[in-house]
Amino acid sequence: MLYWLARARARLIPPASRDGAVLVDLGCGGGLLAPHVADKGYRHVGVDLIRSGLEQAAAHGVAPVQADVGRLPFADGVADVVSAGELLEHVPDWPAVIAEACRILRPGGWLVLDTLADTAVSRLVAVRLAEAVLPAVRGIHDPALFVDPRRLRIECARNGVPLDVRGVRPTLPALARWLVTRSNAVPIVPTFTTAILYQGRGRKGTQ
Repeated sequence: MLYWLARARARLIPPASRDGAVLVDLGCGGGLLAPHVADKGYRHVGVDLIRSGLEQAAAHGVAPVQADVGRLPFADGVADVVSAGELLEHVPDWPAVIAEACRILRPGGWLVLDTLADTAVSRLVAVRLAEAVLPAVRGIHDPALFVDPRRLRIECARNGVPLDVRGVRPTLPALARWLVTRSNAVPIVPTFTTAILYQGRGRKGTQ
């Protein structure tokens, strides 16, 4: 699922508009986003706390930085794009992460993210059902950390980034095939509701 989401998130990232453009990938893990943005013209910087993940990311061409995503070791306005993929639902203080992400964005830069909604249906699908079907994901989510999209938009706006959100989901026939074969890619497509999984994209103001 994380690979499929990284591919979908990459589609929200425009090609670099200048030489030396920087993409900061918060919670980069093993660098799943890297293959999908390699041809977009960015210097890809990955931030994570886990050294082993950063080593894998570096093998994919990501410049690794071991740091807390709530206290980034970067100056204001250094990033053309900040990506926060499947991150916010794993941090106790996600507003601090949003504040930092917006701080390091240059005017006109893009924030892109995806996360799980703070709803009963999200907890049912992302925790109970997912853990029943995929034992490997058991225990990785704390539903208390799931993120209300309305609160997320408010926090982003407060930090100078008006955020558009839309619900997304796996393509159901492809997901059914994957559950049988565990071999095919599953496209992530827009859906009518943000009640389970959603993407956000916003551009920092230039004033």
